[in-house]
Amino acid sequence: QVQLVESGGGLVQAGGSLRLSCTASGSIFRFIAMYWYRQAPGKQRELVAGITKSCVTNYADSVKGRFTISRDNAKNTVSLQMTSLKPEDTAVYYCHTPPGYWGQGTQVTVSS
Repeated sequence: QVQLVESGGGLVQAGGSLRLSCTASGSIFRFIAMYWYRQAPGKQRELVAGITKSCVTNYADSVKGRFTISRDNAKNTVSLQMTSLKPEDTAVYYCHTPPGYWGQGTQVTVSS
């Protein structure tokens, strides 16, 4: 059984920064890839960023140049550094690794 626990969410003003962390129970090295998704009220969950075992990354167009995903295998952690935050980044952010493991989510609220 895999458990993913997110942390680091909060309230920030537009233009500010936050760093989210996802800590897994056990080694993340076994995971082919890990992802950050987000879900805003009334909207579908969407992919924000992903990172493979070999550290190849991908980003949603809406966050390219502002968000950076990284992984620390020694700490079993995947992080999402978010900068230049916008009100439209407001959502619950979830950590995910296939085939179907999800964290409980962490709220990010960006005020204008």
